[in-house]
Amino acid sequence: MGKQAYIDERERRLAFDPRCAENYARYRRARRTPNLDYLPVKLDIENVSRCNFRCTMCQVSDWAKGKRADDLPIGEFTRLIDEQYGLVEIKLQGIGEPLLGAPELFDMIRYVRERHIWVRLTTNASLLHLKENYKHLIDSDPNEVQISIDGATKDVFEGIRRGSRFETVMDNCKKINAYSRERGVRRTKMWTVVQAGNVHQVPDLVELAAELGFTSMVFSLDIGDWGQQSWQDRNGAAMANSGIAPELAERLVMRGRELGVTVAFWTIADKYDWMDESKLCPWPFERAYISSDQRVVPCCMIANPETYELGDAKNLPEVWTGETMQAFRAAHISGALPDICRNCYVEH
Repeated sequence: MGKQAYIDERERRLAFDPRCAENYARYRRARRTPNLDYLPVKLDIENVSRCNFRCTMCQVSDWAKGKRADDLPIGEFTRLIDEQYGLVEIKLQGIGEPLLGAPELFDMIRYVRERHIWVRLTTNASLLHLKENYKHLIDSDPNEVQISIDGATKDVFEGIRRGSRFETVMDNCKKINAYSRERGVRRTKMWTVVQAGNVHQVPDLVELAAELGFTSMVFSLDIGDWGQQSWQDRNGAAMANSGIAPELAERLVMRGRELGVTVAFWTIADKYDWMDESKLCPWPFERAYISSDQRVVPCCMIANPETYELGDAKNLPEVWTGETMQAFRAAHISGALPDICRNCYVEH
């Protein structure tokens, strides 16, 4: 993990496939225009849109039996990877819990890594113990595995991550981190969504990260609204980023250093601005989200084609250069933003 590791892997990817290198060069030269002459350089690919948790801040809670659509067949996944030769990075996960798609998930990771594409995913860690998934996951060689830990005690954790078993998740984190050390690799990162229900435990979570064997953790200070007003109301009320003052953040970083844990914070510090080309949302111009039923969605903040869809991912090259995507990009450039995007932009 780390910035240099990412850069090194990208260079290997560009050397591996001359078409990718040419595509990436066109991407780097391009201006933000509706009609692009390059393929996406990144994709979020959802292998499953079903989950065994019903987290309070996640739209899965609204879905019948925690499922929106069928899983992505591995044959369609490999076809997409082969077709999208411009890729340097993917996130192999969407709304669902990716390990529900095991063991095919591990084959997907290996297929991508054989082509030197950087791959990361997020897991709730509840299934890592089954059939030694924690070993199979690390052995498939993902570049980064984010593990969601939203409480330092059983009552807080299970109150937010409904359907979970605190003890199982804690034990599984210890298993995957111990196995990573045994293999001599660093792949895991603890990820906490700070919210009203857990902000009082922020110092405890740094201690927990060390206890579980993590060497890196992130406090996410933003909660998305999935492009839906109902979720904007719910998650807006749960926001607690003001609960981490600069002085507290500094103490958390210092305590992390004492424990051997790198503590970082993620937030949308500045909203996008359509009046400044350098501050446009990068998603329409470099990547897309592919749902498990192979529909193109604008971004991971929406993550649901039922909310907003841009086309059929089975024809992604045509969608990427087609009229719908061109109009979507033009809306970002002109400021005539779709409603789902307005919350991420400065109001003028």
